[in-house]
Amino acid sequence: MTNRARYALLTLRALWELARYDLVNVTFGFKRMHRQLASQRARKRARPPEIEKLVVDAVGLAGCFYYKPVLCLQRSVVAARLLRNAGVDARLVIGYRAAPFLSHAWVEVEDRVVNDSQAYKERLQVLCTI
Repeated sequence: MTNRARYALLTLRALWELARYDLVNVTFGFKRMHRQLASQRARKRARPPEIEKLVVDAVGLAGCFYYKPVLCLQRSVVAARLLRNAGVDARLVIGYRAAPFLSHAWVEVEDRVVNDSQAYKERLQVLCTI
């Protein structure tokens, strides 16, 4: 399989995960999604070094084709699930600032923000890590 075909399949998987997130969230609430993500561990497997960038790019591209705007929490949950499935120990982080209020979600791998700006990690208080 070519790299282009793998990327297309990864983008389709990201699109499916975006829809899955919405379905689980609407049907059972975020508590179920939180539980599912907390129970998922990174699979032990050989992985290409560029997998983090490929997954983040695929999630971004899938978000362009999604039927509604994809917010940071949905994008980060999907990226964390796909990264863990690819063997990367990814963590979903939810942070906030009290005044003026701001909340944001991002994914970290080895204490690096991989799907967003590093500034969020530096400027927001961590509320939850999954």
